[in-house]
Amino acid sequence: MNNDPFFSIDRLVSFGMEMAVAQRMVTSMNDALRGVAIPGPHNEPVSVPQHIYYVVLDGKTAGPFTSPETSRLINEGRINKDTHAWRPGMPAWEKVGNVPDLLRLVALTPPPFPGKAST
Repeated sequence: MNNDPFFSIDRLVSFGMEMAVAQRMVTSMNDALRGVAIPGPHNEPVSVPQHIYYVVLDGKTAGPFTSPETSRLINEGRINKDTHAWRPGMPAWEKVGNVPDLLRLVALTPPPFPGKAST
């Protein structure tokens, strides 16, 4: 072991710097983890923004419809990607296929369940 006083101070400074870097890393990791939502009963579910939609059905405007009601109409086949729709905030009527949040509803709506085949 070296008894040189300079060596001892050098080791203490090195140790102090390593501790400062480690503390900064821990703080950075904790800040990053605070922003992560971990699903489970201890967290509230992430809310999906609800929009009100108006659509053209049978040549007439219909609505307002909520997202679940719009999904039901999609499931029934009354709304498809070529149906015209509008929601507050849109400058003009657009086809459902051109409206991202409505297109998402089309994509998330399950297809009709095939009926039992007759024998």
